[in-house]
Formats: sequence, structure tokens, C-alpha cells
Amino acid sequence: MSNPFAMDGQCVLVTGASSGLGRHFSLTLAKAGARVAVCARRTDRLASLVDEIESFDGRAMAFSMDVTDPESIAAAVDGAETELGPLSVLVNNAGLSVQKSAVDMTPDDYDLVMNTNVKGAYFVALEAGRRMIAHGHGGSIINISSVASFRPLSQLSTYCMSKAAVTHMTKTLALEWARYNVRVNSIAPGYIETEINSDYFATEQGKAFVKKFLRRRIGVPENLDGALMMLATSAGDFMTGEQVVVDDGLNLAM
Repeated sequence: MSNPFAMDGQCVLVTGASSGLGRHFSLTLAKAGARVAVCARRTDRLASLVDEIESFDGRAMAFSMDVTDPESIAAAVDGAETELGPLSVLVNNAGLSVQKSAVDMTPDDYDLVMNTNVKGAYFVALEAGRRMIAHGHGGSIINISSVASFRPLSQLSTYCMSKAAVTHMTKTLALEWARYNVRVNSIAPGYIETEINSDYFATEQGKAFVKKFLRRRIGVPENLDGALMMLATSAGDFMTGEQVVVDDGLNLAM
């Protein structure tokens, strides 16, 4: 019986791959046999990621991509397909947040979050979807959303709004592209420790916050591997338009 989680020879593109979850997703997919196009604005950090993937005989190439610029998106996908083959999977991960009280949010803050998390995610998905439709082999698009997409979080109004948009975008694109065998799903992580937030969770305030969680712990990137691999491979072939929540029961306790 064939392994439903095998990704040998498939071309996968990961956005926001220079750090955090994007870096981890790239390593996980490469270890499964995928050829990975790692994309970000910070290409200097992508070089070390490519080296790490090649250290276990994986295949990866780095491409500069600014998700707020459709021309940059198209150029990166062109490069990925030229070097690594027709795109099979997109991990639409690039995103950011601005943490402020809503009354202190500026138009620039709003534009920064929405241009990256909504406009950026949308046009990356469109570019990938066009390629998958044109190739005729279908594919899988995995949008990285958040529990913030369905529950309000204080000081993160624009971030919550942006992730709600990503969740609904997932459903609308899944509806449009089902006939082309392009699956579109999303993952909604809870609190996952990465280099961006690790200092906070080491503070007394951070530790007190974690004690409010159902299981009094914060997640690690590896906790998302099961959902990622299910949606990226034939194991998730019967799923489209869905959001997989991986939050350790966060909603039950807060």
C-alpha cells in the first residue's frame, strides 16, 4: 500500500519561510520528499534554510517574494516552477500583526496588516491557483489562518479582521476551484512558540497568560505537522473549504 503522506517529487512553495512557522513548514515538507521553494523578502535568512534542507539530502531553492507586490509574486512562482517543476502545493503562510489598542491604530497600521495578511494571501493564492488549473493536475492550497479568525483578541483588532478574511477567502476559492481538483483549506493555530514570541512567554506575564489555557501549555511548531501533512498530501484528498483548528482546546478555556 502506498504511503498517503509521501511527497516525493512534488513542488511545494512556502511563503514567509525565513523564520517561525514558515521555516518549520519548509523543513517538514522537505523531509517528506518535496522539492521546496522557500520564499520571503529576507533572502539572506533563506540561504541558511536551504543549507539545512540540503544537509539531509533534501531539495530546496530560495526566491525573493514580497507578497504585497503581485509582480514579485508572479516572478517567484515562475522561478520555482522553472527550477523545481509544476507547483503542487502552496503553503500561504506570510503574515504579521500590529498589537495596539484599536483607538491607537493608524491608517498605516491598518494598511500594513491588511496588505500583507489579506491582499498578499489572496494574490499568492490566485497565482498558485492559476498555475494548478493550467497544469491540469490540481493541487492543494493551505492558508495559514489563526484562532483569531473566529474569536476576538484584545489589542489585535486588525489582525483578527485579517484572519477572518483569510478563512472566508479559503471557502470561496475552494468553491470556485473544486471542479479543477484544486483543494483550498486553512489551518488555524492557537498560540505557538516561535522566535517572535518566545521572549514574551518566558516572562512572568507570559507564564501567567499560559496558565489560563486549558492544558496550561503553549504549542510548538511540530504540533502543526499533522494538519500540514494531511492537507498537503493525498491523505486529505476528501477535504476542501475546511479550517483545521489546532489550538489544544484553547476555545474551551478562554
